Amino acid sequence: MKTGSSLFLLCLLPFALLIGCGDDIGNTESDGSNDGIEINPNEVMTTVKLTFTPTSGGESFVASWADPENDGSPVIDDLTLTNGETYTVSVEFLNELVDPTVNVTPEIQDEMDEHQVFFTGTAVEGPCNTANPDAVVEHAYGDTDSNEFPIGLMNTFTAKASGTGVLSVLLRHMPPINGEAVKTGTLADVVDSGSGTDLPGSTDINVDFNVIVE
Repeated sequence: MKTGSSLFLLCLLPFALLIGCGDDIGNTESDGSNDGIEINPNEVMTTVKLTFTPTSGGESFVASWADPENDGSPVIDDLTLTNGETYTVSVEFLNELVDPTVNVTPEIQDEMDEHQVFFTGTAVEGPCNTANPDAVVEHAYGDTDSNEFPIGLMNTFTAKASGTGVLSVLLRHMPPINGEAVKTGTLADVVDSGSGTDLPGSTDINVDFNVIVE
């Protein structure tokens, strides 16, 4: 009997370890090799909120990209801006798969030396998209991390021409490798000359908004 009990406990041990290691599960991307990378999984994010506040003193409004069921069928608000207006724009990231909803933004702020938001698309001209003659809005970063590198949780957008286009919002997570930081101050240039896939790290979330300037 004693031998049988011991075997039963040994069989349960791997299952117990699996449960104990499953507390921090995110939508981590992997290329199959993480040698030297300090493991810090991507958080689950289902919703991106952009809050636009006109610098002229008008009323703020929120545009959201939301897939609360995480089933690939998001509800997306159009971004309707006033030509000639400048806006301060804050970005929030939420996980609505859980109840209550988790605001992931404070964690990104805490790990600001490992994160950056990139703004591209046919609608925008800025650090990540410098040559875009058809852009209807102009973007500038409004915050920096401890190394004075851009973060992108606070921004300035100026509606500079009537028209339409697409604004892409990419949040990239870039943990250190072998104890060395991989986030630099020139990552917007990397995107400008290539794409987000050329960046270090992995993508937390990447969404598109339709922009209308009138």
